[in-house]
Amino acid sequence: MRGKHMNVIEILSQLVAFPVLGGQSNLTILQWIQAYLRQHGVEYHLVPNEDGTKASLHCRIGPAVDGGVILSGHMDVVPVAGQDWQTDPFTLVEKADKLYARGSADMKGFIACCLACLPEMLQAPLQKPIYFAFSYDEEIGCLAGPALVEHIKASYTEQPAYAIIGEPSMLQAVVGQKGICIFETTVHGSAGHSSRIRQEVSAVHEAARLILWLEDKMEQLIAAGHTDERFTPPHSSLHSGVIQGGIAPNVIADRCSFHWDVRVIPQDSVANILADFETHCRERELFLRQRYPGFRIITTEHHPPVPPLDTPEHLPVVDFIRQLSGQHLLQTVAYAAEAGQFAEGGFQTVICGPGNIAQAHRANEFISKEQLAKGEEFVRRLIAALSI
Repeated sequence: MRGKHMNVIEILSQLVAFPVLGGQSNLTILQWIQAYLRQHGVEYHLVPNEDGTKASLHCRIGPAVDGGVILSGHMDVVPVAGQDWQTDPFTLVEKADKLYARGSADMKGFIACCLACLPEMLQAPLQKPIYFAFSYDEEIGCLAGPALVEHIKASYTEQPAYAIIGEPSMLQAVVGQKGICIFETTVHGSAGHSSRIRQEVSAVHEAARLILWLEDKMEQLIAAGHTDERFTPPHSSLHSGVIQGGIAPNVIADRCSFHWDVRVIPQDSVANILADFETHCRERELFLRQRYPGFRIITTEHHPPVPPLDTPEHLPVVDFIRQLSGQHLLQTVAYAAEAGQFAEGGFQTVICGPGNIAQAHRANEFISKEQLAKGEEFVRRLIAALSI
């Protein structure tokens, strides 16, 4: 790598070769990026986790003045196990106009565009700075985002103005995303013979009732007018995807757990929904402890809630991104990303990156060479805009 200029495809080929899944140590890919930055004389900051097995990275290119732009991406990817890949998912394979590999679209293609344009950033007469902000564990709950945002705010005397989160959007500006949180609820009932269903408390039956409560809560929010037509679906969603409990058809289950997620539109609050659920659970406990004093319902969150993004169209960042991308259309998305965390940190934030989100998390993920080239051009227009 040293002493050799690398084009965007060469860089992407290096990045996808690191099979760093969400939850795993990202030091291998991080060290490659560190070496690349050192080669170009760029100083950087690391934001490690508690045991030092993972770290985010951020750096500044350009003058230490207010009004710069953060380019943010995540280094981790989702698993490939069980998927029908036609090529090695961790080797970049070019077929026709497409580049296949895990993470090619989501979202190492964007990081490759940033790194490929670094020499041009260093040579440009930047009047405002460009920042790189690369995180870990985005794919399992945007775990590193808040610490990365706070470290950026504490590390520089100046204040960046905008944050561009390079999730694949076909380079259309995304001004809204849903927030998300995943929970596990465990119901503790009483075991017994199935003929004693009226004397015991079935954890499976109670878990089923709680899941139906979640569905009813979703419908209540809709009926109360909690909708936002920019999203699909145009409301907050509550869903349970995993349930486990019981040992035999004729044994009343004394334990049952289920996982559920909440995806909120900007006007709704995960905390408020959880508070209503907990109130209902306490009422069920009070009622059923008359039959079985040990009845309990315990809910834990898998990760802190990821806040939604709701960037008003009138904010300057929206027109700025439109000028860079050449596209006027604004989008919202139902998936969660780190954009809401950057917005909560005080940066005007938009999601905009090369590639198609339809390719994310699936077998034979790809980014088109055309999109990758447009991603580079997007970054070059940013360099030009900040050099005026």
